[in-house]
Amino acid sequence: MNYFEESLNLHRSLKGKIRISPKMDVRSKDDLSLVYSPGVAEPCRAIAANPDDVYKYTIKSNTVAIVTDGSAVLGLGDIGALASIPVMEGKAMLFKRFANIDAFPICLDTQDVEKIIETVKLISPVFGGVNLEDISAPRSFEIERRLQDIGIPVFHDDQHGTAIVTLAGLLNGSKLVGKKMEDLKVVINGAGAAGIAIARLLKAVDNPDSPLATPVKDIVMCDSKGVIHEGRDDLNYAKKEVLEFTNAENKTGTLKDAIVGADVFIGVSMPNLMDRHDVATMAKDSIIFAMANPVPEIMPDEAKAGGAAIVGTGRSDLPNQINNVLGFPGIFRGALDARAPRITPNMKLAAARAIADHMRNPTFDSVIPPTLDEQVAWRVADEVRRVAEEEFGTK
Repeated sequence: MNYFEESLNLHRSLKGKIRISPKMDVRSKDDLSLVYSPGVAEPCRAIAANPDDVYKYTIKSNTVAIVTDGSAVLGLGDIGALASIPVMEGKAMLFKRFANIDAFPICLDTQDVEKIIETVKLISPVFGGVNLEDISAPRSFEIERRLQDIGIPVFHDDQHGTAIVTLAGLLNGSKLVGKKMEDLKVVINGAGAAGIAIARLLKAVDNPDSPLATPVKDIVMCDSKGVIHEGRDDLNYAKKEVLEFTNAENKTGTLKDAIVGADVFIGVSMPNLMDRHDVATMAKDSIIFAMANPVPEIMPDEAKAGGAAIVGTGRSDLPNQINNVLGFPGIFRGALDARAPRITPNMKLAAARAIADHMRNPTFDSVIPPTLDEQVAWRVADEVRRVAEEEFGTK
C-alpha cells in the first residue's frame, strides 16, 4: 500500500478524523430543559459555590488539550499550525481508542513562548490535562516547565513519552542480553526534546533515590556536530545542563568515536548515520534503538549484520517499535483518574515499568508490547494512578 497516497484520500473523504458527539439525544422539551435552560443553571451554581465540582458535572475530568505550535511536526519540521492539524487529530484518535479520553487539537498560530504559555493557562479551565506536542526544543522545555503549576497535568509527549517507552524497551532488552542497567554505557544521538528527556530518565536525574529508578552507568550525547563535551562553546542552555549528568569521561569526537565500546545506541536524529562496521565497534550483544522516522539511523538488518543483538525503530513495519502510543494514553488516564496536578518523575518511571512488565516473555524481536495491544494503556494507567495517589494523597 502507498500509505502517503491512501492517507491523503482517506483524509479527503473524511474531512478530518474526529468529531464531537453528545452523550444523550435531545428529543423533548424536558430533555432541552435539562441540558440547557433552565436546568443547566443548577450545575453552574454548584460549580460557582464549589469549583472542584467542575470535575463532577462537566467534561473536564476526561478531556485533554493537544497543544502545538506546528514547529516540529513529525519529521516534517516547522510546517505551522494549519499543517499540523492532521497529526493532532490522529493523536486525539489514539487518546480515545486506547484510554477512552476525549482529546481535542489546539493548534496555535504563534511560536512565541509567552503567548503559548498564556494561551494554555487561559484555556485550562475546560481541560483535565494538556498534552504538548511537536513544539521544537529548547522552547518546549521552558513552556512545559512554566506550566507545571496550573493545577492540571501538562506533559510534553515528544520528550517524556518517547523517553518512557525507550526506558521500557531497555529494561527488557538489558535482561535479554544479560546486562545490568547500572552497567550500561549508552550513546544518544540527537540532543533535542526527545534525546534530552531520554537521557534524564535513563539517569533518573530527577529522582535518583526512587525505588523505581535503575540509572545507567553513563551516557554520551551527540548532536549534529558530534559529542557534547565541556570544551564546546556552541551549546545552548539545555545542552549545557545535559553535561551535568552525562559524559563522565568528557569524551570528544564524532558519533562514530562515541559508540566504540558502547552497550546501547539510541537515535532520535537523522536517517542512515551508521552502518554495520560502526555497530561492530560497540560492545558485544549491543542494543540499538534507531528511531528516526521514517528512515532510521540504521536499518535492522544492517545493525544485526554488525553484531547487534536487539534492534528497535519507530516504524510499524519493523520489530520492536518504540512508539509513544504505548505511553501517553495510559499516563493521562492514570493522571486524570488520580486527579494529579502534574505528572511526576516517579509516575514516568512507573509507566515505563508497567510497559516493560506487560511483556511476560520478551524476546529479541519483541522487547516491548505491540502498539495495538489494548491492555497496555490500562496497565500503565493503574500504575500511574497508584503512584499519583501516593504522592498527592488523592486516593
